[in-house]
Amino acid sequence: MKEKLMVAWTKMMFPVKNERGAQSLEWLGIAALLILVLGIISTALSGEKDNIGKVVTNIISKISGMVGG
Repeated sequence: MKEKLMVAWTKMMFPVKNERGAQSLEWLGIAALLILVLGIISTALSGEKDNIGKVVTNIISKISGMVGG
């Protein structure tokens, strides 16, 4: 009986403890999300040359306005 319980316990706990690939999948998800966001930004800004500078200036001015500067 004890041996059957040990086998059942091992079969039940092995999938829970087997997390070697979980962190890799998380990093792949983060990388995919970053590539997606960068693709959307580059598509939105591809039409104009000075658009990136304008966006950065606009962000800085809005942040300084929120802070009170």
